[in-house]
Amino acid sequence: MAIRRELAAANPQAFLPALATSLNNLGNRLSALGRREEALAATQEAVAIRRELAAANPPAFLPDLAMSLTGLGVVLSNLGRREEALAATEEAVRHYRELAAANPQAFLPDLATSLNNLGSDLSALGRREEALAAYEEAVRTLKPFFLRFPDAFRDRMEIVAHNYREACEGLGREPDPALLDST
Repeated sequence: MAIRRELAAANPQAFLPALATSLNNLGNRLSALGRREEALAATQEAVAIRRELAAANPPAFLPDLAMSLTGLGVVLSNLGRREEALAATEEAVRHYRELAAANPQAFLPDLATSLNNLGSDLSALGRREEALAAYEEAVRTLKPFFLRFPDAFRDRMEIVAHNYREACEGLGREPDPALLDST
């Protein structure tokens, strides 16, 4: 981090993206170690840098911003800061929708992941109907990829389908069998 900070200070245009990547990775590692406050600081810094980069060059940096926002939502959720987590995740979903509209094959799986996280954030806030809708959209979005490349998307589909089933159960509804066939 120290080296990347020095490089970014000397030549921001060349090295800020690498610094943001390092910060994002650091946030992920700290979160995995349960060091959530430190993870939050690193992830927030990554988001701030990536927000600046995406404002200057959206095609190059919007995917990275969306990814960092997804991570920020997870870190905030782990800290019990549910409303802030929801805001970060909603922003990530908006960006992934925009990216997927331009390049569906590249970004629909990431949109599905963010929709799944959105469902979790909404569920944690007691907004179960909205959570169910997010989980359902996540399954619908990811299913074509899973059917085409089951090995690549199996783990992600299992999580999304599980959350969809649980949301249905929590609302006393039957899951849509057509949505879950082959999953």
